[in-house]
Formats: sequence, structure tokens, C-alpha cells
Amino acid sequence: MRNVDESLKILARGTEQMVPEGELEAKLRRSAESGEPLRVKLGVDPSSSDLHIGHAVVLRKMRQFQDLGHLVVLIVGDFTATIGDPSGRSKTRPQLTLDETRRNGETYVAQAVAVLDPDPSKLEIRHNSEWLTELDFGELVRLAATTTVARMLERDDFTKRYREGTAISLHEFLYPLAQAYDSVAVRSDVEMGGTDQLFNLLVGRDVQRAYGQAPQVALTMPLLEGTDGIEKMSKSLGNTIDLTESPAAMFTKAMRVVDGLLIKFATLCSDLALEPLAAELRDDPVAAHRTFARELVRIYHGDEAVAAAERRYDEVAKGGIPAALSEVRVDETLAPDGRIEAAALAVHVGFVPSKGAARRLIDNRGLRVDGVPLADRTAVLDVRQASSLVFQSGKNAFVRVVWSSD
Repeated sequence: MRNVDESLKILARGTEQMVPEGELEAKLRRSAESGEPLRVKLGVDPSSSDLHIGHAVVLRKMRQFQDLGHLVVLIVGDFTATIGDPSGRSKTRPQLTLDETRRNGETYVAQAVAVLDPDPSKLEIRHNSEWLTELDFGELVRLAATTTVARMLERDDFTKRYREGTAISLHEFLYPLAQAYDSVAVRSDVEMGGTDQLFNLLVGRDVQRAYGQAPQVALTMPLLEGTDGIEKMSKSLGNTIDLTESPAAMFTKAMRVVDGLLIKFATLCSDLALEPLAAELRDDPVAAHRTFARELVRIYHGDEAVAAAERRYDEVAKGGIPAALSEVRVDETLAPDGRIEAAALAVHVGFVPSKGAARRLIDNRGLRVDGVPLADRTAVLDVRQASSLVFQSGKNAFVRVVWSSD
């Protein structure tokens, strides 16, 4: 383990709050003296299956704890996700089934270990259905007795909904208590989350005390804006950089980060030295974005992917068609006589979720065939006659559509 002062410096980078102040240092010193690693908890509700670099902000901080010799406990909230976290919600969140949350959880863990060290001595993966499904009614009453309705109404989102007369279901009050019980179950020393999770993390401290445990430190990380620079990064808003993005797509999206947020992105999503990057941003913003984009691709895809991703970006920026394209095969089943509606093809290759969306894209000259914009929303393409064609959405999404007679 590193010395405590050095550890604190590393852990402080990008951190929003450590509550209470000074307690993390005390826990680190006790850990250094005893040789016992801290148990650092992160609870995640797998309400969706894909992770983006906004999710990775907290995961990267967890990785720092691992590299400093501590144990990360990743709790997949397969049970709490069936309740629905009310944090930041203006209305009751739809509930998921336990099967849905478990399926999402499998994908979540597979992507999370792209950031976390999967060594079993450094990572413990738990599902909170292990203990929450076993709680009988008497234990639930004991748990509920650890807090008050007034305490719950201290939450900004609950307070706002209460004042506006918007319904608050009783089960939503149970969510922070269930999350707090997770801390009891795994005996966490530190719990991490986004700034929107501070209330839940502090309830965890109260509940641990009630169960005779030393309270955890609440450590929060900032929420990351999306590439649009306005809203929080969210899959539903289409402003994410996903952990599973191709190197070229990741590089391109990193280049789109607004100038005013580049240092924040670099702070939370990389280990880049910030002062040189800030100087570069002042002198040459494009070069600074390239520095960040290269580093982001290197983190998730390795050194060998960086040059090709940057080269692809430059080709597209010049209006060219990249030399290396993924192929999508089309046969008689999808395109009788080799002919297929352009809108249907856009859905098939994954550019858009529906033909309606594809037609709107055509209306805005957003679909191209071999570099030429489509002007007719009812256009039909003859794939067999061309044997192959380059299908393009916007400036950055390309596939080679190949006719298959097999």
C-alpha cells in the first residue's frame, strides 16, 4: 500500500465530496497500521445493460482504491432495481422484474471489469437479492425504524414532489433503506456514488450505526455531462460515449466534447496531466481534443487502436469514405430481387430504430449511398446490381452493404 498522504492525493482528484471530512484519512491510517484493506462499496442498479464513460467515472475511482491495495465490493442491485431508485426523479420510476435486472446485471459486470481489476482478491461481486429477499417482515420493520418520514422528506426530489402534490409511493421510501442495508450486509468502510446519491449514502451511515457497525465514509463523484455539453450523459438522450464503442466512434465522439468541458472530461475519465492539457486547450483546442481522444481510445482499446481511430476520423473529416468498413450482408429474404427500401435498410444495419426515423433522416439529407445524399424518402436501392455499396448515416457511421446469393 502507498502512504496515506499519497493515497489521499490520488483519491481526491475529481472527487466531489468526502463525508465526513477527515474520516477517510482516519480509515486509511487504520488500514495501513493493521494491514487490513478497506471495503469500498459501489451499488449499481442494472436498469439498462450498456455502460458509458459517465458510469465509468465512479468505476475509475474504485479502480484507484484497488490499485492502492483495497477491496472493491460491487453490488449488483438486482433486488433494489425492482423497487426503482427515486433519486432525481420527478415521478415514480417504472419497476423492473427480477429476471430483467439479473440479465442486465450480467452485461453490466462484464463491462465494468473493463475498468475494474477482476482479481478476486481485489474485487467482490455480490447481488443484493442474496440478503434482501431473505428479510422477514419483522426485520423490515426494524430497518424502517432506523429513520423517520421527516428524514426522508429532506430529499430534494421527495420534497419537490410532496409540495407539488405529485404521488410518492411508500415503496420509494424503502429504496434508500434497502441500499443502506446493503452496507450492513457487506460491512462497507466507504460507499461511492454520484452526487445524486449523497442522501442514500448518508442513510447508509445511519443504518450501520443502528446495526452496531462503524459508519461508512460517503464519497461522491460529479455527474458527467454528455457530449452535447448540456444534459447529463444518458443513453436516452443520445449524448453518450459508450464503453463498447468502436475505437473510431469513441475517438470521434471525444473530439465533439465542448471546449468548456474538456478538462472535466479529462479529470474524470483519464489520468492525463491537467496543467499541460489546459495550456494546450488555450493554444490549440483541436490538438487538446486529440490528446484526450487518443487517451480515451488507449484506455479502452489499447495502444494499437489509437492510430487507426485517428486516421479514420481524419478521413471522414475530409469528406472521404474510410477504407476499412464493416460489412452487412443482404439476401433474398430481406431484399427480393436484390431491391430494398433505403429506410428499411437503415433499420437493418442499425443506423436508426425505425423506418420513420430513417425517413426523417433522408428528409434532412442524412443518409448517403456511395457518398451521394438520398433525396427521396421512398427510395429503393438495388443491392444486387451494385454487388456492394457504401451506406452512410451522418458524417461518421458507415457500412458496406454486400449482396449475398447464398
